[in-house]
Amino acid sequence: MRTAKPELPDGAIRPDYAGGGIVNLMRSLGDACGATSLPYAPLTSAALEKAGLDGTARSTARHIVLLLIDGLGYRYLQRQGAGGHLHRHLQARLTSVFPSTTTSAVTTCLTGLAPQQHALTGWHMYFSELDAIAAVLPLKPRGGGVFETPDALPERLFGYTPFAKRIARRCVFISPQAIAGSTFTRYHIGNGGSAAEVRGYQTLPELFAQTAAALREAATPAYIYAYYPELDALAHAHGIDSAPVAAQFAALDEAFGAFLADIAGSDTLVLACADHGFIDSPPERQIDLARHPALAATLARPLCGERRVAYCYVAPRQAARFEARAAAALGHCADIFSSHALIEQGWFGPGAANPRLASRIGDYVIVMRENWTLLDWMAGEARYRQIGVHGGLSADEMHVPLIAARCDA
Repeated sequence: MRTAKPELPDGAIRPDYAGGGIVNLMRSLGDACGATSLPYAPLTSAALEKAGLDGTARSTARHIVLLLIDGLGYRYLQRQGAGGHLHRHLQARLTSVFPSTTTSAVTTCLTGLAPQQHALTGWHMYFSELDAIAAVLPLKPRGGGVFETPDALPERLFGYTPFAKRIARRCVFISPQAIAGSTFTRYHIGNGGSAAEVRGYQTLPELFAQTAAALREAATPAYIYAYYPELDALAHAHGIDSAPVAAQFAALDEAFGAFLADIAGSDTLVLACADHGFIDSPPERQIDLARHPALAATLARPLCGERRVAYCYVAPRQAARFEARAAAALGHCADIFSSHALIEQGWFGPGAANPRLASRIGDYVIVMRENWTLLDWMAGEARYRQIGVHGGLSADEMHVPLIAARCDA
């Protein structure tokens, strides 16, 4: 167990925030779309060229589409997609953020900010503003129920400027119908007269039909953000190497190729990327905290974060006991770090940290090795099984593809 210097286990991948990560992609897209300044380096010059952007991150195409494919890891695309449409347009390998999970990485794509600045750090987060643990994306309390005045929560809990409000061009969101009107989505399209337009879809063909329609209707240069979550959902339920995921990926690949043919001549740069990749965690590698009551007794509240990266809030005067009991219970499968040390070492991103970040990652961070996971349950909470998981530092989770295709006028 490590609790001081954040050294990485063998094979672990730290995020690249200096030019080879998704935060740098968003900086370069911001430059291409006339965004106000974002505090990160752009993509490296080689990645800029491969992405269809010039040396100043300007696009030579009139329109830009960013298709975010939730859960599509670089290694999975190499294994499963060889010879397909997505793989044919693969240009580079980027890293996700830390933790490599939807809440943190999608928020980076919706803000242009690293977790160090946007401070959304996992599916379940403790919000000191509410003195409650919440599932961030649906903005609901952990364990069930609802918050009072949920529409007021984003301004209270987030406070950053969305990417859609930073850019100097028309912005359209193509979103699954189920979340198109969510509080989280409404905040990230921006507020006021310059807010992005949201178009909902229910099927894979509708995703690309809506995107193509938005391009055809654009009288001025447009930035279109399209989000596809089905690979992620299926991988959680069945495993990343399962037949259902392979079938859905094949359908996505064919639909992507048809979309490029449909918008030929539209003067559009189409980029596709992912928030994170996946690994599978078999039952024998899933640790239930309830089996370690002595360790659980040192905690002031339930675990937060993810099954691969857990944030621990230690009860007063229990730090030494926590460290000893965590080492005994998890030393064979996890590294336990001081949360403060990870902020100082830049795991969540470069630059000054959001003042809220420290309270949102607890006292210690447990980072699971290999394909191990750690979970706990609150009283009354519905239990569910996940085979596919993400959030950790393995190459399969951290590396994501950058796909680029030009549809010239």
